Amino acid sequence: MVALGDYNELEIIKQVDFGVYLDSEDGEILLPQKYLPEDYRVGDLLRVFIYRDSEDRIIATTQQPKAKVGDFAALEVKQTSNYGAFLDWGLEKDLFVPFQNQRDKMQAGRKYVVYVYLDENSDRIVATAKYEKYLDKDPVTLREGEEVDLLVAGFSDLGIKVIINSRYQGILYKNEVFRQLHLGDKTTGYIRKIREDQKIDVSLQRSGYAEVPDAAEQILQKLKAGGGQLPLSDNSTPEAIYEILGMSKKTFKKALGSLYRNGRVSLNPDSIILK
Repeated sequence: MVALGDYNELEIIKQVDFGVYLDSEDGEILLPQKYLPEDYRVGDLLRVFIYRDSEDRIIATTQQPKAKVGDFAALEVKQTSNYGAFLDWGLEKDLFVPFQNQRDKMQAGRKYVVYVYLDENSDRIVATAKYEKYLDKDPVTLREGEEVDLLVAGFSDLGIKVIINSRYQGILYKNEVFRQLHLGDKTTGYIRKIREDQKIDVSLQRSGYAEVPDAAEQILQKLKAGGGQLPLSDNSTPEAIYEILGMSKKTFKKALGSLYRNGRVSLNPDSIILK
């Protein structure tokens, strides 16, 4: 069967004035003329995204949506109606979020993190802002210290909610984040701790001394690029350190201490000098 809401490789079997028809186990699927590549022939295999158009017909496109079925993504609301909200996901037909799938009433122009899925009852692609039920509650595949992909999913008094590897929910504590993150931002992080209740703490930097060699090398490279001097010291603010080096003050001090003990740098009250 064709994978609705996903990419499929399908063969061109017929050309018509308004496009081509592609072969599938579910019958012929139209790929409109405006989405055809410049050079194509009957018999070619094309990688296309399959979804339903505004008339509820299965159709193909070579456009790339911002999310497919099974993805978490931050998408902007284009408009709302008495039935729900419509999100911009990069295709001609907007992605529908029924009222029952909204956490609060969605507003046009705002972004929301949603999960995209195929509704079994209607066989239509829809999204939900109540994405937690699609996350795994048992992080058996994760290990402390592991590098992971993070999607910023929300904010709380405690910190920043993130989705880990498109599978788990975690939190970045706000007192450990020294750069601005926005809803929908994607970044690399590290598993800091997996708690007994299976909740996950994450960090933007490696924990402990595992991060020191990389951080020390980063400081050396910045010193070389800056003519052998950096306007930082032990007394610099966490924000200043992150702006220049992209690391926490704790990591910076560990790496700087390592460089100083090994005779690689000298320290002034307001700067670091490369030896």
